[in-house]
Amino acid sequence: MFIFMVFIIKPAFADEIKNNKFGIHLAQPHLEDLVKAKLLLNSTGGDWGYVTLVMQENDRNKDKWQEIFDKMREYHLIPLIRIATQPEGSLWRRPTKEDADSWVQFLDSLNWVVKNRYIILFNEPNHATEWGGSVDAKNYTDTTLIFAQKLKQKNSDFFVMLAGLDASAPQALPNYQDESSFLQQVFNDDTIQQWNTVLSGLASHSYPNPGFSGVPYGFGRGTVRTYQWELDLLKQLGVKDLPVFITETGWVRGDESVVADNYKIAYENVWLPDDRVVAVTPFVFDYQGDPFLSFSWKLPSIQASEKQEFFQQFYTVQGIEKEKGEPEQVEKGQIRLDLPNELVAHSNFHFSIKLKNSGQALWDKDFGYRLIVEDREGKPFEYFFSDLRKMQPAKEDEIDFFVKTNGTIGKRAAILELKKDDRTILSSRTWEFEIFPLPSLAFSVNLFPHLKSNGNDFEFQIFNSKEEVVFKKKGVRLKESKGTIEEIRNIALGKKYRIVLLKSGYLPRQTFATFAKGKNAIKFETMFPFDLNRDGTLNFSDLFFFLKK
Repeated sequence: MFIFMVFIIKPAFADEIKNNKFGIHLAQPHLEDLVKAKLLLNSTGGDWGYVTLVMQENDRNKDKWQEIFDKMREYHLIPLIRIATQPEGSLWRRPTKEDADSWVQFLDSLNWVVKNRYIILFNEPNHATEWGGSVDAKNYTDTTLIFAQKLKQKNSDFFVMLAGLDASAPQALPNYQDESSFLQQVFNDDTIQQWNTVLSGLASHSYPNPGFSGVPYGFGRGTVRTYQWELDLLKQLGVKDLPVFITETGWVRGDESVVADNYKIAYENVWLPDDRVVAVTPFVFDYQGDPFLSFSWKLPSIQASEKQEFFQQFYTVQGIEKEKGEPEQVEKGQIRLDLPNELVAHSNFHFSIKLKNSGQALWDKDFGYRLIVEDREGKPFEYFFSDLRKMQPAKEDEIDFFVKTNGTIGKRAAILELKKDDRTILSSRTWEFEIFPLPSLAFSVNLFPHLKSNGNDFEFQIFNSKEEVVFKKKGVRLKESKGTIEEIRNIALGKKYRIVLLKSGYLPRQTFATFAKGKNAIKFETMFPFDLNRDGTLNFSDLFFFLKK
């Protein structure tokens, strides 16, 4: 009896970070297509799917691409950017080494969606039409090595991949070159060490051939497992282990149920179980004309309806269970405090803090972001913050911060933190403050025309700098023009407040005061009985009431 045992060794590059492998390839970066891509990729438990986008040299508009990236940030979609030159007749212009600087400058000017800045250096250069009219592996190598080196020198977060190649191309120079022959020229004794320094991943075009109609169970070159053959070849050539991004794959239009089933089989039996595969972005989401209409996932407009906008493969893939991805994002920012250092007991406070987002993530309650207060001594602290809602990078917002003190007197120290789930993103400086017993306030006022005034129907109001009423007391007693309020709540010592005194029939009086601990005293100007209509102001209505009497 023979017992065969298969051991699956997890590659060194396989990341423990949760990853949603599902993706799609967009021919054009239309914002409305990103909405649909989100519905496809972040469905059935999934989050943070991948989208391959083509960026042409004549379309490097920073505002346009930053808007695209910001939408992808909001929709939780990770961009894989394939850079391209521009068409010259039926050919794509061949890039030069001198083009690298302008590309690096533009790509670095964008605020990327996630930490890894995925870059694919052009497309299928083993086709003459993709490389200025003739295949030239040496020229491709010399040019893209400069691109890769300059990208990495600019920012180590650039995740550089060479172009996906046509694995089924024949050896027919100068129009076509066999992929194996092409790669042997790219990775030679003179370049291999340099490539292993700058390459981060493998972009693979794992199409099911022949005729883009092969079975999803195929093995080797020219199948949905083409990337496995490529990895074996690269290993023979001395290339380090690389994570795989299948940026193009897919079946030509045929029996809709068969095509849909093929995708389901390939995902569930080939790509998802293979830890070497990071993303699969089938070609193409929407292409309404030749030469790629037969690959489009979106129905032609004359066939589409509100109930069905896509071919069956869209809905089949949408229904496959997915992983909730958690890509690393650069988190930077600042929590700025301007909080009082002396509070009073048994009070409620409304403060504001400033929160600045200088990183990549969109800070939102629905994405797990929240603010908390950590007392340095672990003492109870009653508070709450207003919810974070779609706080974009490069923005600064004012956040409401509400605090409640109890009867505990003494010094405290606390830190404000921004959390994502249970992970601390930002911390403020230490807020040191002291809680004091409630202060009292003595006041004096005369009621015209009396020299000494009495009454028990005064109303006392205190306003903070936001013009919010923080303290109010009715039925305040005045005896011989003097009164006292024993316990003033909800005020911070050392801060200036507007204080208003009201009495029915009299015009209000106000003054400003800065409270100190213990006893405080203020004096109001004389109150005049001219508010006959009792609206708190002196106007023509008061004159009307006077004449009416």
